[in-house]
Amino acid sequence: MRVHTYEKAFLIVGAALLVVFMIALTYTSVAMGIHLPGKVAMVDPAALATTPPFDQPGVRQTGDNTYEAVVVGQAWQFLPGEIRVPAGAEVTFILTSRDVIHGFHVERTRINIMMIPGQIGKTTYTFKTPGEYLIICHEYCGAGHHFMFGKVIVE
Repeated sequence: MRVHTYEKAFLIVGAALLVVFMIALTYTSVAMGIHLPGKVAMVDPAALATTPPFDQPGVRQTGDNTYEAVVVGQAWQFLPGEIRVPAGAEVTFILTSRDVIHGFHVERTRINIMMIPGQIGKTTYTFKTPGEYLIICHEYCGAGHHFMFGKVIVE
């Protein structure tokens, strides 16, 4: 049985695309530092109001130019809705959700993490450029989903 010329071309193109995609995936995960944030720990979503650090969401300075932002996602809002940090600061985001699955995406950055009830997520990012960075929920969370946004202000 003889393989047709178009079939050979299709197989070659398909194999080449697989190689290109594997190189792109390796490059983004190694050179650009993009990776899947892992589950840090578990927490009772019903007890967030009494469970540190989620009982006081907000930004805290933890060292010289390092900050920790504790964020809680709940029905159509992020707590806190505004995060202020200086330019060049390394910010560790510690996140969870109080009710349903929410998304936490900071525009113009690589920050993109799921906020799952009971699961604590953690990711770190250094904001080098001053400005306002929009935070959006990228996971449909109900009728008011389009109202769920916040911002990071880098001064």
